[in-house]
Amino acid sequence: MVPMEKTMVLAKTAEKPNYESEILRIIRGNTSPKAMLNQLEDYHGSDIADVIEQLSEQERKKVFRICPAEMLAEAFAHLEEEKAGECLKEISPRKAGEIVSEMETDDAVEILHTIGREKRELILDALDEDIKKEIRLIASFDEDEIGSRMTTNCIVLHEGLTVKDAMNELVRQAEENDNMTTLFVVDETDCFYGAIALKDLIVARSGVPLESLIATSFPYVYANETIDDCIEQLKDYSEDLIPVLDNQNKLLGVITAQSLIDVVDEEMGEDYAKLAGLTAEEDLNEPLKQSVKKRLPWLFALLLLGLLVSVVVGAFEKVVAQLTLIMAFQSLILDMSGNVGTQSLAVTIRVLMDENLTFRNKLRLVGKEMRVGFFNGLILGVLSFAMVGLYIMLFKHKTMLFSFAVSGCIGVSLILAMLISSAVGTLIPLFFKKIKVDPAVASGPLITTVNDLVAVVTYYGMSWILLLNVLKLV
Repeated sequence: MVPMEKTMVLAKTAEKPNYESEILRIIRGNTSPKAMLNQLEDYHGSDIADVIEQLSEQERKKVFRICPAEMLAEAFAHLEEEKAGECLKEISPRKAGEIVSEMETDDAVEILHTIGREKRELILDALDEDIKKEIRLIASFDEDEIGSRMTTNCIVLHEGLTVKDAMNELVRQAEENDNMTTLFVVDETDCFYGAIALKDLIVARSGVPLESLIATSFPYVYANETIDDCIEQLKDYSEDLIPVLDNQNKLLGVITAQSLIDVVDEEMGEDYAKLAGLTAEEDLNEPLKQSVKKRLPWLFALLLLGLLVSVVVGAFEKVVAQLTLIMAFQSLILDMSGNVGTQSLAVTIRVLMDENLTFRNKLRLVGKEMRVGFFNGLILGVLSFAMVGLYIMLFKHKTMLFSFAVSGCIGVSLILAMLISSAVGTLIPLFFKKIKVDPAVASGPLITTVNDLVAVVTYYGMSWILLLNVLKLV
């Protein structure tokens, strides 16, 4: 009994504290502003952000008055941009400006984009000229350019400094910039020269030349590059900060690891939306009209393809009329064909992320996927031949010749359908890539519908040839 009680005590102790209820109790309590702030300072910005979304407008304004700009900036960084923008509207322009000044520049730009022009200009007017300049710089890039995700929060040194001078400069800039795991070096014209790890600078002796600490082969990207073009390059490096340059090779800012995670997450969300046949992402709170508008274009195109599949089935009406039993196994061929096509599509899109893929590599990809489709089809075709044949003979009470003739037709159709579908699932995204269209739009619904057409033609065509013309079962 004692061990059981101990286990229960340990389990209770291990439970995660309910921070939300604690913060809500503090905010809705009657303690003085000073006491309330002292208590709220013990909580992470993410926990405060979760609570902000549950507060009434009056309670939010209470929090905004009591908490300093730095604390609110940390909380706003964990809110959705639209929600953070709504919160800024409830705050005076001066206090809102202080909050924006404390935020990462790229986060501030995204939030300001959600606010009406009049309120946005009031907030911008309350900012220091340097911060206003940084925000306008990042806002000047399109949202699909990597420059829109950078921040100017970084330490910049000049190459001619001594180690001692570099340390003094680091201390000076650290008052306003906290991204300091890597320090970036520019030449006399402010062109990017290289990077220094903070640890290397700290342990370096004063007599060591700064030049010996600089890594001139450090990765970098250009601000005007699209996110799609440089996302793979960014993912290849495990650096906390990656410098962003303009077209004259001058250092503009950096991409942080957190920004990189957000970018990858958004790209995955967009690709997932495309693979679902959507023209863009949508969320739970999106208006009905907007969701319908996003989904309708692909659905209309797939409707036309679906009608084509129906027309093809109609062309084999005589086969179906004479061998009605084969209709029962149509879904087997269609499903397996669609599945193998979708698998090939996923592999191909992943491979196409490599921009250096040669024509020879693409041929190898097509060949490999077709071989995989053939051998998988062969294995499943043999299993289908045996299982379907026995099923028809034992449960439908047909002759052995008839039963295994039908199952043999199904087995051969399965092999051909899976072979062709694997080729289709590879060739369609390659074609889209060739004509400069995102291959992700050659997506699940499109591949599935095209492979339905392939499967129908293969299955009923083989039934017409083998069962009616060769074996003359009817």
